[in-house]
Amino acid sequence: MRLAFDPSYARLPERFFARQDPTPGAAPAPVVVNRALAARLGIDAVWLESAEGTAVLAGNLVPEGAEPIAQAYAGHQFGGFVPQLGDGRAILLGEIVTPDEARFDLVLKGAGRTPWSRGGDGRAWLGPVLREYLVSETMAALGVPTTRALGAVLTGSPVYREGFVRPGAVIARVAASHIRVGTFEYFAARGDEDALATLCDYTLSRHYPEAEGPLGLLAAAVAAQAKLVAQWMSFGFIHGVMNTDNCALSGETIDYGPCAFLDAYHPQTKFSAIDSYGRYAYANQPQIALWNLAQLASCLLPLIGPGPAAVEQAQAVLDGFTPAYQAEWLFRMGRKIGLARATPEDRPLIEALLSRMATEGADFTRSFRGLATGRARAEFADPAAFDSWEPLWQARLAREVVPQAVLAAANPVRIPRNHRIEEMITAAVAGDFAPFHRLLAALAHPFDPEEDFAAFEAAPTAEERVTRTFCGT
Repeated sequence: MRLAFDPSYARLPERFFARQDPTPGAAPAPVVVNRALAARLGIDAVWLESAEGTAVLAGNLVPEGAEPIAQAYAGHQFGGFVPQLGDGRAILLGEIVTPDEARFDLVLKGAGRTPWSRGGDGRAWLGPVLREYLVSETMAALGVPTTRALGAVLTGSPVYREGFVRPGAVIARVAASHIRVGTFEYFAARGDEDALATLCDYTLSRHYPEAEGPLGLLAAAVAAQAKLVAQWMSFGFIHGVMNTDNCALSGETIDYGPCAFLDAYHPQTKFSAIDSYGRYAYANQPQIALWNLAQLASCLLPLIGPGPAAVEQAQAVLDGFTPAYQAEWLFRMGRKIGLARATPEDRPLIEALLSRMATEGADFTRSFRGLATGRARAEFADPAAFDSWEPLWQARLAREVVPQAVLAAANPVRIPRNHRIEEMITAAVAGDFAPFHRLLAALAHPFDPEEDFAAFEAAPTAEERVTRTFCGT
């Protein structure tokens, strides 16, 4: 089968990337193919599941029309600037143009070393591959902008992590693009204004054709990130590694390394084992998004114009982030308590519930879903905390037309619980993929109550609770 590649990024100047073929695996074997996404891309899923399709997903066969590259970028990692990062274990085969002329990157993550592997093996092991597959597909089902997973394969080549031999794997990731804040930082750090101008024009053309110039790009990125992070917050999602090289200009969620969803709600919750000081804790995510956008603005200053006027113009655009985020947060959190269109006067009601949830250790997902089922009260260690809030809520709800429908549409029944993910990975490493497929099926329609998947609604017991997650590199 011939894939509809049109690798426009590979036609940019050579300093934007390194040409790099994937490293073949010893014995590729299929794990999962995303049939629905394959259809969206105009790819025959039956072929993708065949030996030839598996070889493409594993990096053993470069399909016709592909121009494999590793992209160059820099990044602020936990606040510290690293001038050269780049794709260390991801290879962009090219962009696929769909039958309706949409354009998507197709990347193989875990397909071997590149010039930016920095001493690593460029490989991925099965656990992080299945985590990214499952969580990114759940995010798509929740309606959150995200990269997608087209397929996952075993490579047949072992990888070594923390003294253990792990089964090697590759995930085929699909994205609107892989242009990051860190991509702009790479050229800004080198004083390469020609490359910055080229990258700015390319990004505008690809993602925001209605915007103009560097300020237009910055404004579009501000709007996209404000909306994205508000959606994360509404579902209790913690990215875990919001470095600038993981901030996509497309406004998609990218990089599902140490990510996690809240169980018991507390605003300072973090899971990432590498986030020692909680820089990327749940409540910090909005201001970190703004911080990342400020780094983008700094990169764009030479294109905006000379002197203090450029700084003032960029700052004026950045100043739009907080009101945009607050408006989106209010809309989404209002819907979570049944309000079709919350107003600023409703904010104290929402915040009062969150405060009580934090104090009483209430489960984030179950509490909000429980508002629709009448079971929210049971999630509070002291139900009196809910009882003192409920009359105020009911009085406000009385002014709504279809609050039950709004509640059901805004609050998932199931999320990718950390303990379920760990159980699934443990089984898969032992060769049993049934838990992965069952969890994937349970999360395909996260808002729909389904008796067959009722077990996945439960919060973890004290013994099951997972408090640390890892990036897998």
